[in-house]
Amino acid sequence: MNGSTAGPETMDALSGCPLAGPAREPDAPGPSYGELLRLDHLLELPPRYTDLHDEELFYVAHMVYELWFKVVLQELERAREGMFADDVPCALHALRRAGVIERVLAGQVDVLRTITPGSFALLRPSLYQASGIQSVQFREIEFLSGLKDRRYAERADLSAGERTRLHRRLAEPALYDAFRALCEKRGDPDLTELLRAEAPDSEVLAVAEALLDHDELFSTWRARHVLMVERVIGAKAGTGGSSGAQYLRSTLDKRFFPALWELRTRL
Repeated sequence: MNGSTAGPETMDALSGCPLAGPAREPDAPGPSYGELLRLDHLLELPPRYTDLHDEELFYVAHMVYELWFKVVLQELERAREGMFADDVPCALHALRRAGVIERVLAGQVDVLRTITPGSFALLRPSLYQASGIQSVQFREIEFLSGLKDRRYAERADLSAGERTRLHRRLAEPALYDAFRALCEKRGDPDLTELLRAEAPDSEVLAVAEALLDHDELFSTWRARHVLMVERVIGAKAGTGGSSGAQYLRSTLDKRFFPALWELRTRL
């Protein structure tokens, strides 16, 4: 015992981990829904810079993206740890959860599509040079997934903390490194031969397919996003100095796991 007067921690029934929340006396009433979510603070966001009707929707959509990016990063890290530890159930659970979130990300594009070209033309001057291309968490997802482009870590518009995060991602193992470690632990099975089965039954192959799901779902989000941008601003340049839809289209062929895609060609 450490002599603390705090009450017993409430445990998550699924994970066995303590639930986050303010410490309280055993008989004291717990925090309310609004207090746990800090709704007084949350609902003050986003700040209003104009009186335009679509401003709040635009900022809320991007804030929600960043919150989901945070969870996706946590799940991809957990998947990587599971593969390094030869814990396939852990890796699969994390990758499948990331996939469900990525479907939400793709679906959320429909919200932004409700902004008309004329409305965005009015909003755009208030964005200055801010752009989704500057999202550090988006780049972290790419780096963790194997698309490590050092140029993004050297952008002049990054803060010192953001640059440090990206350099850390550049230095750490990517998901495919962890997958290769899992394969070695399982005796380096021939993935091409495993794929030849009409109904494959292999834990290693299940992880490979879950990695491809992550790759495919992220590509789906990219494709839906570029179409939305084209509908709103056409071929105009982006706010962050990019070429807009032209730049976004150039990213559509990016793949996190080219070696896993190539397996299909060998069959």
